[in-house]
Amino acid sequence: MQSWTDERTAVANACRVLAYRGLVSDVLGHVSVRVGEDAVLVRCRGPKERGLAFTTAEDVHEVGLDGSHDLPDGWSVPNELPLHLAVIAASPETRSVVHAHPPAVVAMTLTGVPLRPIVGAYNIPAMQLATAGIPVHPSSALIRTRARADAMLASMGHSPVVLLSGHGLTAAGATIQQAVIRALNVDALARMHLSVLSTGAVPSDIDDGDRDDLPDLGSAFNDEAVWRYHLAALEHEARLSP
Repeated sequence: MQSWTDERTAVANACRVLAYRGLVSDVLGHVSVRVGEDAVLVRCRGPKERGLAFTTAEDVHEVGLDGSHDLPDGWSVPNELPLHLAVIAASPETRSVVHAHPPAVVAMTLTGVPLRPIVGAYNIPAMQLATAGIPVHPSSALIRTRARADAMLASMGHSPVVLLSGHGLTAAGATIQQAVIRALNVDALARMHLSVLSTGAVPSDIDDGDRDDLPDLGSAFNDEAVWRYHLAALEHEARLSP
């Protein structure tokens, strides 16, 4: 069995970024990444659980794509492990999954108002996700069985992100960085939506011409550079995983 040291540290820091940016609180939420052909590293809970903001590589354990695992005494996989395994198994391009409970996203699902491309250059990746359509899964239940995970996948369709009504979101990506940044962008869009709605205004989609003129700056900029920023911010605040 490989140690996957770098990948474990990346999952730990992903959890810390999500906590630092307010997408998760206390012990709720988890991040996973596929390693090899039939295994996944996922943030687990141990006997001295301290929450996602304090995740270390020691909290990240290997499980099989079939759900099998051999965890040390006192450790347990997330209740919603089926969510991660189903999303990763559904597409060979998906190697990482984020499940988080951003308050703004939860609030938006309760308004019944869909997330729309109401911003442009302010956040181009969020605009692109909203233009393609960000689906909402109608269930608020824990995704702790394969049947519930399959139902969420049906709602998710071909989107890399799905909102879970009254629950949170699931974001997928080819890398940990991409999955985390997608979750952050959806949260930013939800926050902007709520801010506008709180004034009593109804936000409109941006102009088609403006949308068509906005470039896709690519993963190296949208994901990797932004990821480095978030790690630098954690390091500056002495919050980076050891």
